Amino acid sequence: MDEIDSRLLAEVQKRADITAQDLGAVLNLSPSQAARRRQRLEAEGVIRGYGARLDPGKLGLTVQAFVQVQMAAHSADNARSFASLMAQLPEVVSCWTMTGEADYLLRVWCADLPALNALIHHRLLPHPAVARVQSQIVMDQPKVDAGLPV
Repeated sequence: MDEIDSRLLAEVQKRADITAQDLGAVLNLSPSQAARRRQRLEAEGVIRGYGARLDPGKLGLTVQAFVQVQMAAHSADNARSFASLMAQLPEVVSCWTMTGEADYLLRVWCADLPALNALIHHRLLPHPAVARVQSQIVMDQPKVDAGLPV
């Protein structure tokens, strides 16, 4: 990967729908050269896909929170069962396994505080593998989700 590839990746992260024409102009390449580079990076798996950034507020999602989950016991069955639960919860937009006190960190979007409360008390805490849940509600996001540093 060279400097032009890095610049291409930075542009595609800013605007996934950028045309080969516009990408070529930014990179000082012909549209076909820019398209070939992008196709190579896609084929190599560097570019894994494209997506749209949606406005949570316009979708009625007003509460963003991070939820730490401690497991009752660490076993392969509990991990599989919890992963299955995560796949069923559309409010959970990201899930990470962690070191430290929490075993999992969830990023969630809910319509309101009662919806967050229901998620925690009716979906997470009743799960047999879950011992403890702690949530932090996001007040503001001074830096929006950014692309990877390239």
